[in-house]
Amino acid sequence: MMYDQTRAQQPAGQGRGPTERRTPGPEPLLPSGEQDRIVQRLRHAFNTFADTPHEALEEAESAYDEATAQLVNALAERRRLLRAGWQDRDPETQSDALRLALRQYREITQRLLHI
Repeated sequence: MMYDQTRAQQPAGQGRGPTERRTPGPEPLLPSGEQDRIVQRLRHAFNTFADTPHEALEEAESAYDEATAQLVNALAERRRLLRAGWQDRDPETQSDALRLALRQYREITQRLLHI
């Protein structure tokens, strides 16, 4: 791909043309701030390993535990929101809500299987 100077000079808020639209990716399971904080803890563990290997391993284990706990909580919240979106719906709109929920369950489950 070649550098497009005209496109590079366009304001950041300017919309893309129909052929340049990108579909948004899936929403992250953890907020970026939480991800950054856990990654920072892992970096710290790696950087201090030579001087304090046991403490570095404890730090890495703690970061792992925090990440898994936050993922479990985020997935439980996502499930709660999905269930609220289709449970107790009007029968007229229930089919569409169920179809959407099924797609969302599939997407999340597939992401989990590819971790």
